[in-house]
Amino acid sequence: MARLILLNKPYGVLTQFTNGDGEQTLSDFVDVPDVYAAGRLDKDSEGLLILTDSGTMHAQISSPKFKKEKTYLVQVEGNPSDDVLRKLARGVELNDGKTRPAKVERIDPPELWERNPPVRFRKSVPDIWLKLTITEGRNRQVRRMTAAIGFPTLRLVRWAIGDWTVDGLAPGEWRDAPMPEGFVERERAPRTEGAGRPAGGGFKRPEGRKFEGKKPARAGGARFDDGEAKRPTGGARALQDKRNSPTRLAERRAEGSRRAERLAAGKVGKGGGKPGFKDVGKPAGRPSAGRVAAGKPVGGKPTAGRPTSGRPTTGKPAARPGADRRGGPSQPRPPKR
Repeated sequence: MARLILLNKPYGVLTQFTNGDGEQTLSDFVDVPDVYAAGRLDKDSEGLLILTDSGTMHAQISSPKFKKEKTYLVQVEGNPSDDVLRKLARGVELNDGKTRPAKVERIDPPELWERNPPVRFRKSVPDIWLKLTITEGRNRQVRRMTAAIGFPTLRLVRWAIGDWTVDGLAPGEWRDAPMPEGFVERERAPRTEGAGRPAGGGFKRPEGRKFEGKKPARAGGARFDDGEAKRPTGGARALQDKRNSPTRLAERRAEGSRRAERLAAGKVGKGGGKPGFKDVGKPAGRPSAGRVAAGKPVGGKPTAGRPTSGRPTTGKPAARPGADRRGGPSQPRPPKR
């Protein structure tokens, strides 16, 4: 059965059971196994701390999503006005965001135990007590809230969490408390072999899916047939797979063999120029070196009488016979001596 313990944590005690490094911890006051604190109290804060061995109860007390009310008795330095207290109740801006709305009211000095060491007072500065109820649990939240309105905290006592209070407990004392009515401990389903993740850790592959050294297909479109991991279809990846299929590879190898045979037999493409793979498969034409295409288009473009030298013309008019490349009359070369 789950256990719930109410502890009045004294000033200067760490909210932990181990690694105190010479300072007092919870183990100096509570000798109960398997319980841990539901929420924290700072070392310089006092009051109610709930210990439990129930994970469900721990979450309901400490998690902000449950909005469990926590009531503090706060002694602040100075005398804030009602307008300032209303601002505190609406929520103040901290470095980690604005606080939720809170309940704030002035109270008379409560009858509390003496703190050791006592609070340091200044005769020239007054102080008052506030009752502050919040539904969050940020780090040192109450102290930061009062500092944000210009009134630092002198003493902080957590008086209640929900319906549980520290009333009747001296510093360092604790007592068992009943679980709330209707509370049900949430049980975790035991892990079994073969159902998803086994109890021993790791991932168990479903039966019939054997990868045999092949990497599984990526998520998003991957499917498995007969244990084979297939790549998703569609897009550039599908086109690449089609080009690299065994049938296409065999066709390209056969086409390469036919090209090599044509080149060895001297069968080149139309135009009589430098043979290349792009000419394979086209009817081989006779070289037209020295002939002038009389106005007939070669390669789809008019030649305008320019002699063809085995290459298609670009459609530019041919130069006059005897002219050099710059268009001027050619100069006779001097005889060699």
